Amino acid sequence: MLFGAIQIAYASFISMSQRNLKKRIAYSSISHMGFVTIGIGSLTDSGIDGAMLQMISHGLIGAALFFLVGTCYDRTRTYLLDQLGGVATTLPKLFTMFSIFSLASLALPGMSGFVSELLVFIGVSTAEQYSFPFKIVITLVGAIDTVSTSIYLLSMLRRMFYGYRLVNQSNSYLIDLGPRELFILICLFLPILGIGSYPNLILPIWRNKVSSISL
Repeated sequence: MLFGAIQIAYASFISMSQRNLKKRIAYSSISHMGFVTIGIGSLTDSGIDGAMLQMISHGLIGAALFFLVGTCYDRTRTYLLDQLGGVATTLPKLFTMFSIFSLASLALPGMSGFVSELLVFIGVSTAEQYSFPFKIVITLVGAIDTVSTSIYLLSMLRRMFYGYRLVNQSNSYLIDLGPRELFILICLFLPILGIGSYPNLILPIWRNKVSSISL
């Protein structure tokens, strides 16, 4: 659990300092995987359920974000946040999808990330083998990650889609998302929304295994 907390804090602050869009998403993924380590380390039903759900949830959210990074690069020919900006009106579908999956990544209620992280927090708070001060520290680190995720993802959206840098430049690559790209993103979004709305869709799959290893 301690290693998971360190991973969350370290990767979150590193992500905030990145000026490369792909690296920012990559360090964000490392940070979110810290919840998996914490959930497993809690050795409780809720914590391990949350860890399993987080792996599935972030597999969907991370795949969508990296896919969007690739489509953004196809349009703008750059990964650098300092060179982006002002494309929200030109690429409204890309802006909408990037916003949706960014909100999913920061654990917006109703999406799978919220349920998985909530279960991890419940697992930490109910772990009887750890002292109360230790559980407080782990919980605070997780809460700090929630705040820092909001900072670096929302600032990323602001720098990518607002302002005036690219919108005033003639660029033949600034074409919005097509039907195939939207189809892929919707296929990734539906299970995120489904798991967030009704997590019992998949929790029973591993519940017997979790009960056999939890304390």
